[in-house]
Amino acid sequence: MTNPPLTHRTTAQRPLGSGHDARSTADDVLQGIDLTGRTAVITGGYSGLGLEATRALARAGAHVIVPARRPETAAAALRGTPGTEVAALDLADLDSVRAFADEVLAGGRAVDVLIANAGIMACPETRVGPGWEAQFAVNHLGHHALVNRLAPALTPGRARVVSVASSGHFLSGIRWDDLHFRRGPYDRWLAYAQSKTANALFALRLDALAGDRGPRAFAVHPGSILTPLQRHIPREEQIAQGWTDADGRPAEGFKSPAQGAATAVWAATSPLLAEHGGAYCQDCDIAGPATTDDMLIGGVKPWAVDPAAAARLWQLSAELTGLDAFA
Repeated sequence: MTNPPLTHRTTAQRPLGSGHDARSTADDVLQGIDLTGRTAVITGGYSGLGLEATRALARAGAHVIVPARRPETAAAALRGTPGTEVAALDLADLDSVRAFADEVLAGGRAVDVLIANAGIMACPETRVGPGWEAQFAVNHLGHHALVNRLAPALTPGRARVVSVASSGHFLSGIRWDDLHFRRGPYDRWLAYAQSKTANALFALRLDALAGDRGPRAFAVHPGSILTPLQRHIPREEQIAQGWTDADGRPAEGFKSPAQGAATAVWAATSPLLAEHGGAYCQDCDIAGPATTDDMLIGGVKPWAVDPAAAARLWQLSAELTGLDAFA
């Protein structure tokens, strides 16, 4: 399987001066934007940052489809939020991904926004599908499959795909010789880091392959936020990492969930990004290159914005999932 070369110049990682910042919320970045008649799909849109994004987009007029591994839990979380619906989806199961996408396509609805938000973080070693490492499978391969399955529904020239990455990518590029930790000991943090690098490279390559027909694709670092994503991190470890104090209060520099959701919502809707596809964003703007190893400061490391690595990962992901709708 051979993918075409990049079709346009990679967006420079240079802030635009968006007028928003780390304190902006999802509602702030949607001021003046009317999403009436638009449809969004947000994986994991019923918890943490995803729930904040779902609510904000729905308030702006969008109809939001929330695919969920736990549909009953999602329905309870979204009760009282008009303009939302829940459907079953397990990103670790490619048959489930296909079933969800087939249902959307059968309904004939166009998808204007797809936020690949769901994920797992630093979980114990888990294998899914044909023995895939779970964080790489759920955070990356499941979303690769979902976007490719939904490709016919993505509104030509208008749709946006937002891949929620993380400054966790600082810890690892793609482990080309051992993606699934079969040759050495499992490291839950390196596995998470690899999956977040993959999220950034996915957006870069998708945007290049889609070209002028769209969709525009972006990767975002939401910032440091305490959410259910940290469910596998013991309280003692969170305190030792400096994320929280003994009373559970987040450290200085951490965002609220509404602030953490803002960059994904901004990337999904801002007119400023129309000509900047493939960019890695943070704090509601395009991120600059990382100049330190401080994840709280952020920025983007070179291995997460490398077009050659993005092309290699796309081809590998297409082979693993059997899906390449943008070739």
